[in-house]
Amino acid sequence: MSRFVAFVMFGLVVSAAVAADSPQWPQFRGPNGSGVAEKERPPVEFGPEKNLKWKVPAPSGFSSPVVAGDKLFLTAFDGGKLYTVAYSTADGKELWRTEAPAKKIEAYHKTEGSPAASSVATDGKIVVAYFGSCGLFAYDLAGKQLWKYDLETAQTPADFGTGVSPVLADGVVVLVRDTMKGSMILGLDSADGSRKWETKRESPSAFCTPVVWENGGKKEVVAAGYGRMIAYDLATGKETWSVAGMPSASCASPMVADGFLYFAGWSPGDSEDKEFKFPTFDKLLEDGDTDKDGKLSKAESEKTFLNGFFDNNDPNKDGFITRDEWDAQIKFMSAAKNSAFCVKAGGKGDVTKTHVVWKATKGLPYVPSAVTYTGQMFLVKDGGLVTAYDAKTGKEVYDQERAAAAGRYYASPVAANGHIYTVTLDDGAFTVFKAGEDSAEVVKKNPKLGERVAATPAIADNTLYVRGAKHLWAFAEKK
Repeated sequence: MSRFVAFVMFGLVVSAAVAADSPQWPQFRGPNGSGVAEKERPPVEFGPEKNLKWKVPAPSGFSSPVVAGDKLFLTAFDGGKLYTVAYSTADGKELWRTEAPAKKIEAYHKTEGSPAASSVATDGKIVVAYFGSCGLFAYDLAGKQLWKYDLETAQTPADFGTGVSPVLADGVVVLVRDTMKGSMILGLDSADGSRKWETKRESPSAFCTPVVWENGGKKEVVAAGYGRMIAYDLATGKETWSVAGMPSASCASPMVADGFLYFAGWSPGDSEDKEFKFPTFDKLLEDGDTDKDGKLSKAESEKTFLNGFFDNNDPNKDGFITRDEWDAQIKFMSAAKNSAFCVKAGGKGDVTKTHVVWKATKGLPYVPSAVTYTGQMFLVKDGGLVTAYDAKTGKEVYDQERAAAAGRYYASPVAANGHIYTVTLDDGAFTVFKAGEDSAEVVKKNPKLGERVAATPAIADNTLYVRGAKHLWAFAEKK
C-alpha cells in the first residue's frame, strides 16, 4: 500500500469517526432535548434571499431535523408509506431513504397531525426512528436496518396521531407510548433492540418527548403525561418520583438546565383558566344545529367551535356528535392543571409539595416546549406572545409581550450564541430575540419562508436547519 493511499484511508477513517462520534443535534430539540446549541453560531438575519445555504424539496411529515456528523435525518410519510430519510448537510442532497413497513397507518388529524411526526434519535452510530403505525426501527448511518421492535398500531385520543419521539441514552432506547389501550414506557437495548424493561403507565394521552437527568447519582428518564409527570430509573424502568397536576394533553416536553428540571405546558380544560373555556353543548347546538335534532352533523359543526375537528370528537364514527360524547370529552379535558414549574433533584415518591421549587401560570404554551437559557425560562405562545421567568426563583421577568411574529406556534424555540429563535406555524416567520434580557428584546424579524413550519429547527455546523411543509432549508452566514 502506498503512503498516499494509506494517508487517504487514514483520513477517511478519521473523518468517519468524527462524523460518527459527534451528533451535534442528536434528537428532538437537540442535546438532551434542551433546545440549546451554545457553541454554534447560526445567522441572525436569514430568509429566502438572505444567508440561504441550500433549499431542497421535503416529503410530508412533522418530524424535526436531527443532525449527526455530515448527515441530517427526518421521518416522512410519502406516497402512503413511512420512511426514515437522510440528507447531506453540505448541500441537502438526499442520501438514502429506508421504508418502515406498516400493515396499517394509524389514524391522524389530516392537517394538524402526521404518521411521521416523531423525530429520530441518534448516538452518532445508529439512528432510531419510531412510527406509531408499526414500532421502532434502528439503522446504521448508511441506512441499513439493524433491528426493529414491532408494536401494534397506536390508538390516540381523538385519533389525533402520535407525536412523541424516542430518546437514546447510555445504550438504552426509551419510548413513551401513551395510547387509549396499553400505555407504557419502554426501554430497549440499543445494540440489538431487545427489551430491557417495560413499565405500565396510566396516562392515555401525551404527545411530549421525555428527558434524561441525574438524580442522586442515578440517571432517570422523566416523562410528562395525563395527571402526573413521572421519573423512571433509566436502568430498570422503575418509577422513582412524580409531580401531580399536568395538562390533560401534554404536548410540551420537560427540559434540564443547571441540575434542575423544568416544564411549561397548557391544554384546554383547566377550571382555573380565565382565558379559555370550552363551549357548552347547548352553545354548539345554538351555533350549528340547523335541523334542530339535538346533535351535530359534520356539516353543522363547521359553523361552530369544532370547525375542522369534527372527526376527532365523534368517537363512535356514526357521523354525529351527541351531548353524551361532548360531555365525555369535557370531563376528560377538565383534569387539566396548567403551569410552568421547576423541580430540584433528590426527591422520591410524590414530590409535588417537597421538591417543586416554584410554579407559575402565565404565558403557557400549548404545543411548543419552553427553552431554559442564560438563566431564564423562555416561552412563546400563539399570538406571538413571549414570557420569561427567572430560572432559579420563578420570578416573572416579562409577561406575554407581543414581540414575536403574529400567528400560531407549534415549533419550540431554540437557542444559540446568546439568541433565541421562534418561528410561526402557518407562514414560517422567524423572530430572533436577545437572550437573558429584562424585556423581550427583538434582534431581528426575518422575512417569512412562505410555508408551514410545524417542526422544531435544528442548530449544527453554525447552520439553522428548518423543515417546512414543502422544503428543507439550511441557513448559514455567507463567507
